[in-house]
Amino acid sequence: MDPNPGFQVSLDVKGRPCLILGGDDEAADKAQRLLDAGAKVTVVSPTLNDRLRKLTAAAKILHRGRAFRSTDAQGVVLVINTLRGDPEFTRSLYELAQQERFVLCSVDNLQDSTGMLPATVARGHLRIAISTSGVAPALASRLRQNLEPVFDDRFHAFLDWLADLRKDTQLGEADAARRRAILCDAVEGFRLQASLDYPQAWIERDAGARA
Repeated sequence: MDPNPGFQVSLDVKGRPCLILGGDDEAADKAQRLLDAGAKVTVVSPTLNDRLRKLTAAAKILHRGRAFRSTDAQGVVLVINTLRGDPEFTRSLYELAQQERFVLCSVDNLQDSTGMLPATVARGHLRIAISTSGVAPALASRLRQNLEPVFDDRFHAFLDWLADLRKDTQLGEADAARRRAILCDAVEGFRLQASLDYPQAWIERDAGARA
């Protein structure tokens, strides 16, 4: 499959029905991300892992303990398929997505998907989506792992302060230009500094290419 950078958007799923196919750790991770976004989550799978069972017992998600049926997708805005190794089923889901007009993300087949799930760094209101256009998902995951500890509790508090400042400014300052200036001044001096360490295999390969 050719690399596909896609068009990065933020999908509003708050209060909307979303469907997850599968009951393993990956499905649990996607379910929690949807719950954090305010979605109404249904998981379709004959079996569930411990995390999903706890979410079901707490009535945070709806579980249908069986294989997927096409009627499960009626009225949903997003289907995340975490099932792997069945390209015929994945293709049929893609065709169903065209008919029912829902966004489909099949984790093992981007070609038969209408959306992609980037690796996401989340801290308070912050969301950073990381995509390698499907060519290096392991690198996207490693970038997420490296970035997560950078945005610590202090950053969380800083972002909350900015949110309060914006709200107060919108209420107390009538002039739009002045509001923009106040908010720009509030982040003046903020910097993210970073360096990259590459794996030895790449260092040797790069050195050979430059020789």
